[in-house]
Amino acid sequence: MGKKSILILGAGRSSSALISYLLEKANNGNWHVTVGDFFEQAAKDRVGSSGNGTAIRFNIEEEEASAQAIQAADIVISLLPAAFHPRVAKLCLYHKKHLFTASYISDEMKSFHEEAKQKDLLFMNECGLDPGIDHMTAMEVMDRIRDEGGKMISFESFAGGLIAPTTDPSNPWRYKFTWNPRNIVIAGQGTAKFIQEGQYKFIPYQQLFQRTTYVHIPGYGDFEGYANRDSLKYISNYKLDDVKTMLRGTLRNKGFCSAWNILGQLGCTDDSYPMERVDQMTHREFLNTFLPYDKVMMLEDKLMNRFKLDQDGPEMERLRWSGLFEREPIGLNSGTPAQVLEHILNKKWKLEPTDKDMVVMWHRFIYSMKGETREIQSHLVALGDDSIQTAMAKGVGLPLAIGTRLFIEGKIKDRGVAMPLSKEVYRPILDELRHFGISMQERNVVDEQA
Repeated sequence: MGKKSILILGAGRSSSALISYLLEKANNGNWHVTVGDFFEQAAKDRVGSSGNGTAIRFNIEEEEASAQAIQAADIVISLLPAAFHPRVAKLCLYHKKHLFTASYISDEMKSFHEEAKQKDLLFMNECGLDPGIDHMTAMEVMDRIRDEGGKMISFESFAGGLIAPTTDPSNPWRYKFTWNPRNIVIAGQGTAKFIQEGQYKFIPYQQLFQRTTYVHIPGYGDFEGYANRDSLKYISNYKLDDVKTMLRGTLRNKGFCSAWNILGQLGCTDDSYPMERVDQMTHREFLNTFLPYDKVMMLEDKLMNRFKLDQDGPEMERLRWSGLFEREPIGLNSGTPAQVLEHILNKKWKLEPTDKDMVVMWHRFIYSMKGETREIQSHLVALGDDSIQTAMAKGVGLPLAIGTRLFIEGKIKDRGVAMPLSKEVYRPILDELRHFGISMQERNVVDEQA
């Protein structure tokens, strides 16, 4: 068999572990890795001195060059923003190339299923951390429950990318950007849909960060979680047609959501229109544009009045620490509110070289077995090494890398648009992830209470 060519699109925050793994195993695996990024130097930095890798400039807007790069590959791994995946997928269909991503399956991506299947192509999506490891660890337990004769009643799952407890102790948010900042700023927009105790629930964006739930992670304490956009679509994927509760959500440290709710309620996370005079605006003026004019009342007073806040309360502390009250120029020529907010927050929320991030995941399974109702809780905590080899990069990149290796070795038979839900896919990926210190710890809650 000739040497395979793997094309990785994107050399950003989440790419380090993926690229390192595939370069390291290239000789034994008999493949070559090409890394493409809009900034060619970023791709070169990721490839380093490896003789098994090549760095190129890649811009999806340059159609001819994009087509040539994809045509030269056997497998494409896209770490581009999710909005670009369908364009990559169309080129993969045309040139008959396999595709792996860590992103949610959009309706457009789903529409490629039959054609990909007919062409004997695999378009593996949702094979990162969240989505990805969450699916695989959930299916591992649920398949075991069903194989033993049990029936699922309820499933809840929360995950989040945070900073390690020892990182930046003065940061009251306990948060920094560990993956695409834009996705974080606009997260939660759109109505969250889930089912709880047999009742369908819908939470509009303006209520999302007010309706949180607490999740306890042994050894790390309590976190707060808010609902993801669409938990309902996973009912059929997980084979949970009769389930009473199905809820997937995002974890943050306690206190995050009440402060973020203020920014959302003001309109700072709106990405639908460009703001005027951004190039002449300070941080303080940006925040003030979303509050009523008052020739006497200061910005802080208007905020406290509008949201019933205490001057020394946790919400004001977080906003103050973020620099939002400063008279510092924003430093952007133009932008939507969300883009401006991202730019301001990045000044404080950017990982410093020695910072370590933390990935947290938690599942709760309630099921019936032999006439009894039982409960399993499982959790995962992974810490990053530094600002490059982050827990987020490992969580996103390693499942993609392992899945790609398994596919090249002929161990994944799925075709069409797929997710890592079958035993042949999730078992070997999870087994190898354990060697990297990424694994769920299970506890049987019924036994604990007995």
